[in-house]
This record gives sequence, structure tokens and C-alpha cells, in this order.
Amino acid sequence: MPTTIPFSRQLPSAFTPILATILRGGYTRHDFLRDAMAGVIVGVIALPLAIAFAIASGVSPVQGIVTAIVAGLVAGAFGGSSVQVSGPTGAFIVIVYGIVQQHGYAGLATATLIAGVLLVAMGLARFGGVLQFIPFPVIVGFTSGIALIIGFGQIPAFLGLSLEKDPADFIEKIEVYAMHLDGVKWSTLAIGVLALGVTVGWSRFANRNAHLRLSRLPGSLLAILVTSTLVAVFHLDVLTIGGKFGEISGAFPSPRMPAFSLDLARAMFQPALTIAMLAGIESLLSAVVSDGMTGHKHRSNMELIGQGLANIATPLFGGIPATGALARTATNVRNGALTPISTIVHAATLLLILLFLGRLAAFIPMATLAGILLHVAYNMSEWRTFAKIFRAPKSDLIVLLLTFSLTVVVDLTVAIQVGVASGAVLFIRRMAEVSQANVITDTLRDDFEEGSEAANHPDRQIPDGVVVYEVFGAFFFGTVEKFKNVLDEMESPPKVLIIRMRAVLSMDSSGLHFLEDVAKRCRKQKTRLILSGVHAQPTVAIARAGLLDDLGEDSFAATVDQALNIARRHLGLPEVEAGAPISNFTPVG
Repeated sequence: MPTTIPFSRQLPSAFTPILATILRGGYTRHDFLRDAMAGVIVGVIALPLAIAFAIASGVSPVQGIVTAIVAGLVAGAFGGSSVQVSGPTGAFIVIVYGIVQQHGYAGLATATLIAGVLLVAMGLARFGGVLQFIPFPVIVGFTSGIALIIGFGQIPAFLGLSLEKDPADFIEKIEVYAMHLDGVKWSTLAIGVLALGVTVGWSRFANRNAHLRLSRLPGSLLAILVTSTLVAVFHLDVLTIGGKFGEISGAFPSPRMPAFSLDLARAMFQPALTIAMLAGIESLLSAVVSDGMTGHKHRSNMELIGQGLANIATPLFGGIPATGALARTATNVRNGALTPISTIVHAATLLLILLFLGRLAAFIPMATLAGILLHVAYNMSEWRTFAKIFRAPKSDLIVLLLTFSLTVVVDLTVAIQVGVASGAVLFIRRMAEVSQANVITDTLRDDFEEGSEAANHPDRQIPDGVVVYEVFGAFFFGTVEKFKNVLDEMESPPKVLIIRMRAVLSMDSSGLHFLEDVAKRCRKQKTRLILSGVHAQPTVAIARAGLLDDLGEDSFAATVDQALNIARRHLGLPEVEAGAPISNFTPVG
């Protein structure tokens, strides 16, 4: 059952959720306790994930915690979803790791700042709805590709392999890992397997026993506690965070402007665009899911602005890219969160953990984080959805495999660009395939039942010298050539040409240009042109293009019966009374 927020608590559209919470009144002590409890639980859950995502991205664990704190606070205060929890996520690991390897943290900070500005611009330009039209196979393709890269990238830490350098390229990873498989450390592997087993086993236990308070304890945190204790008590030869990164500072960093240069900004623009796209897509998808759980309605454009401000703020404190996190948001809702206060408490919880317990993070085994990330990668893979698309139309399968392959083998930026472009091209092709153009020179029967008396009604008998040219589907650049071919097949120019457009709901500039060419041809051939059943959007487009004055208002008819009578007047034939159609289908025209 969704945790529906009462109508009295619905948020005024003029305010951000946090401001509305403060101003609306009626926020009780009980409400605060619910938000606070949810925030504390989510903060504890976010800790191991923030550390794991940061290390997998090639930065220090503190940077992951700081990102969760800053992004959770800023996005919670300025975003458009009441219960959205923001922070570092697995979707960014691939792109962030690549940037850090090539350009260092300066490049990552620059890319994150640019991405933040782009997200704010998208929100102000009302792109919130547009991002939701990215093809589903593209989203599944790059998500599954990212999951594969994340999971595969945990092999060195999970097996205890000693590598001089872990390459960013997937193919190179395969070669390097294969060369070092003889260096597996069995104590490290045992800790990794134990961590993965605890994480998976506890998640299943918690799902089956959701009524127990104990089930709120995250499996990832339990895995860290168990394995860290074992390594410390038995002095196991296992690499820990402290062994890899040195002593962990428990201080919160002071804000400072990252190093910035115009050349670096140019180099980072494409990765920044990818970060912005990922942040926008993931945060809006998470917000949609939380809407279904709460019965609330997020504001997509405000959410983009909030995520943009969060990504502008995180680099000022040494953080990495952030977005809305679906798992943490869902946990927030399940634990009773009502307002953005819960996300702020989540950030405050992480801050207290960093300040007072941050140094203890040095004792966490790297193999444990690898086991946790393997579980995250499995959940991200969406392999069931991936498999279902194999039964979808071939065009969707092509887009899926193309996006997946490019994500894994080439680059996430290229994968998204090519995936969206190929999805758009295949959609255009599909629209063109369902669009038709027919030439009718004898009798119109479509509105009447064949064999009935009305089927041979005289108003449906097309007079000699009149041709009805009927268009079905969108009238756009992908279908114009098909319509031209049908028109060119006419052996001799008619005295009257009726273009019946009752089934055309949209028209672009290519369709308008085609109509203009037809009008010129008709004038040259002394053919009377009549447009029948033109809908609102094509009518507005024709008027704005100046074709309305060029064609003349007497060239437009509301129905094909009116158009046929105009043709009869032009030919000097008597008009007839329109027959009554016997079907319930009554479109314009």
C-alpha cells in the first residue's frame, strides 16, 4: 500500500518541498520523529555505499561520504521531490573512473561543475518532461553495461590481486586480470565471499521479515561489521581501506574553488554532458518510483534544478557527481519519511558518523566493499528486463545491444549519444512505415459499409476529373518521399485534386514544403487544389508558414463531402446532399 500523504499536506506548487513544509503549518512533532527516524536509517545505509562508490570511482572514501552529505542536503532543500535521497550512485562509477584516470580530480571537479550548470539550465528550460522520452532500451542498455563494468572491476579487490595499475578500458581489464589470476589471495577471497553472502542473505531475510525492526539494518553495513571484526581479531592478511589510502581523516573539508581553466573546461564538456544526462535520468526515474510509493507528485523541472545545485556544490568540498538514489529513496519512504526533513537528517547522520567514527573506516577490508558492489552490480544489471527486450521488436533489440556494447567496449558518453540517436532514427522509420498515402479516383467507401445502399450514394461517387489523395499518419520528413511517389504515379493531372487529411494529426516543415510544391504544381497544371479535414496542428502550421493566404481559404473544406461539392461547383456539376455514415467513427473530414 502506498504511504499516501494527506491532502492537507500536499505542497503548494510555488515552493520547493522543503520551503512548503516550513510555511504550510501543521507539521507536527510526530511528523518530525517519522522523518528523523527514516533519515537516520537511510544515513546508516548510505555510509557503506558512499564509501564503496567512491573507491570504485577512483577517489578516496571520504570524498564519497562528503558527496552524500552535501548532495543530500542541497538536493533535499532545493529539489522537486519530497522524499528523494541524493548522493553518489553506481551509474557514475564508469564515467568518473575514466575522468580521474585521464585528467585527475581537477578534471572531475570541472566536469561536475559544468554538469551542475547544465542541469540547472535544463530545469529552467523545462526539460524535465523531455528527459523522460529517452528510449527505454537505451536506459536498460547503458544501465546493464555499467553494471557489467562495475561487477567486473571488483575482481582485483575480491580476489586480492596485486596490480600496478587498473586500466579503465574494459578489454585491457580482461587482459590484465587474466595475467594476474595466479596471484589470488585466499584469505581475501574468503572475506569477499563472506561479505557477499552476508549482504545477499540479509537482504533476503529482511524482505521476508519486513515487520521486524531488525530487518531495517542494511546487509551491507552488517557485512562491514562482521568482516572488519574478523580481519582485526584474527589479524588476517587482507588489504583494508587504511592500508590502501592511509589514515582516514574524520574532519569535514572546508569549501574551496577547484582549479579551473578554459582548456580543461572544453575537454570536460562531453563527459559533463554525460554526467548531466545520467543525473537527470536517474533522479527523475527515482522520483517517479517514489511518487508511486507515496501517492505524491514530484516536480521534474525543480528536481533537475535541485540536482544541478547539488552538483555545483559537491566539487566545492572535494566531492564527486551525485543524483537521486532509487534504493535509498525507497528505503526512506518505507521507513515513514514524509518531507525533505528526512533527507536533511540523512545528511546530518552521515556528517556525525564522519566526524566521530570516520577513522574507523580505515579498518574496512577492500574485499568487503568489492562484495557489496558485486551485489549492487547484480541489482543494477536488470538482466530480466534485458532478456525480455529480446522478445520486443527488432528495432528495440538493436538499440539495446548497440547501447550495451558501446557502454562496455567504447565509452558511456558515446553509448548514450549513439543509443539516443539510433533510437530516434528507428522510431522515425517505424512512424514512416505506418504512414500511408492512397489515391482514390472512383468511389469513397471507407465511411460506409460495403454492400449497403449507402455505399453507392452519389455524394461518394467521385466525379470524372477529380482525384482524392488521402494521407494517413504523421506528415513529416520521414514520410514526405512516400507521398511524393504516390502523387507522381498519376498518369495525367486531374482537374481537381483533393488532399484528404482527416488522419493527419501533425505536420512538420518538410510536410509544409511538400504542400507548397503541390500547390505550385497545381497552379502550373491548372488543377484546383482542395484540402479536406485538416486538424488543428497542421492548420496552425500552414497558417504560420503563410500557406493559408497562398492557397486561399476557399481551398479548405471541413469534410470530404464539402470538398467534393466544391469540386463539382468548379466543374459545373450540381451539388449533392451528403449521406449519413452508419459507423460511430466520426473524425474531422
